Amino acid sequence: MERLTPRVQILWGVVAVLLATVLAGVLAGVTFWFEWRFPTAAIGAFLLFAVLLLGHAHLRFRLWRYELQDDALFLHRGVFTRVRTVVPYVRVQHVDTQRNPFERALGLSRVVVYTAGSRGADVRIPGLKPDRAESLQERLRALAGEHEADDGV
Repeated sequence: MERLTPRVQILWGVVAVLLATVLAGVLAGVTFWFEWRFPTAAIGAFLLFAVLLLGHAHLRFRLWRYELQDDALFLHRGVFTRVRTVVPYVRVQHVDTQRNPFERALGLSRVVVYTAGSRGADVRIPGLKPDRAESLQERLRALAGEHEADDGV
């Protein structure tokens, strides 16, 4: 099983702090609206939210795994709800690599595997180095091509 690059924790950590800021801001707005006047509550809430969300981001990183096997891509992820996904290569339609501006700044990339089907028709592998994402994309493309001949349709 392969792991994600540790740099993805920075990205997920920044998202966690931003979300904690928004949640604490909403709490501060509610207390101001109802004139409860507890300014320290917003600071305490921010700290609580930040610690919980940063912990979640760290656990998310530690639990994320993927593996290319002979006939399928296996994904293991999830903190509260553990998700194990099996993507048979014969179901792979196409594979993309994607990088948003934050990922580019951190030297990260993600692979998106689009599959046949309507529910959950794509799976994402985040937190990869760009060269690993490209090699994974090529490998998945090759494996999907090899298994296309095995498709009985």
